[in-house]
Amino acid sequence: MKLSLVVPCFNEEDNVEKFLQEVKNTLKNDIDHEIVFVNDGSTDNTHKVLKQLAEENKNVQVVTFSRNFGKEAAMYAGLSASCGEMVCVIDADLQQHPQVVLEMLEILDNNPDTDCVTAYQKKRREGILMSGIKSVFYKLINGISDVNFVNGASDFRLMRRTMVEAILSMTEYHRFSKGIFSWVGFNTEYIPYEAKKRENGKSKWGVKKLTKYAVEGIMSFSTKPLRFAAYVGFVSSLISVIYMFIVVIQKIFWGIDVPGYATIVGLVLLLGGLQLFCLGVLGEYLAKMYIQVKNRPVYIVKEHIKSDENEN
Repeated sequence: MKLSLVVPCFNEEDNVEKFLQEVKNTLKNDIDHEIVFVNDGSTDNTHKVLKQLAEENKNVQVVTFSRNFGKEAAMYAGLSASCGEMVCVIDADLQQHPQVVLEMLEILDNNPDTDCVTAYQKKRREGILMSGIKSVFYKLINGISDVNFVNGASDFRLMRRTMVEAILSMTEYHRFSKGIFSWVGFNTEYIPYEAKKRENGKSKWGVKKLTKYAVEGIMSFSTKPLRFAAYVGFVSSLISVIYMFIVVIQKIFWGIDVPGYATIVGLVLLLGGLQLFCLGVLGEYLAKMYIQVKNRPVYIVKEHIKSDENEN
């Protein structure tokens, strides 16, 4: 099979049928392809609609989770279920149009040394504040990580099977796909695309979820926060020792009174806050290790629907 489209879905009952029709209109019968929908524990009628689509279309697979495991797990499950020579991760809301997939395919077909084509939005549909926050995030994570993160590069990408297999070999529980895509290497070309207006529903990515995602990325691909905590502890200790000597010398040689209540309270609060901050950083890493060593599955499949023609 030439192409697999991996489509994570969470409460997309109004979009999946339109997405499938758009794929049919775009790819027609010119390209041998399959569509792998991953129902990430949707609470609406997404599962019912997907099940009907799978019954009506032999090239449609549906992987349904037992609960919501998140988009990262959905992408991993979709890549695992796919069998195409080339695999594309694409959203179901039609902001990422299948026409762009044809452009990606043409690039890979004409450039055998290119392993992946990644799309980025040339004009983002978001406010100045959100755009600024994301820009700061990319500068921060590139400054402390060993892998390079391209500002604006999305999960919307087409990969050769060799790259997909490399990604699947990384079985870590806490997944940050943007980092994983960069970490495995392979030659990647970046192309701009214009995100269309979302067909139905609202974006699942609010500020809170994006912040959590950013912290996940930093923790997954950098140990520098741990070093920072050590540096903070060392500098705090050094300043405390120096200040102690200054106070003793002032008292012995000049008879100056030792600073009183306000200074002591200020120092206790400052040092206590620094200690709690460093413990918090250590706790985040320890929590991830704790969950990882349990060796729990990244996701649990409740149902996997596919035709006999799609059997591996």
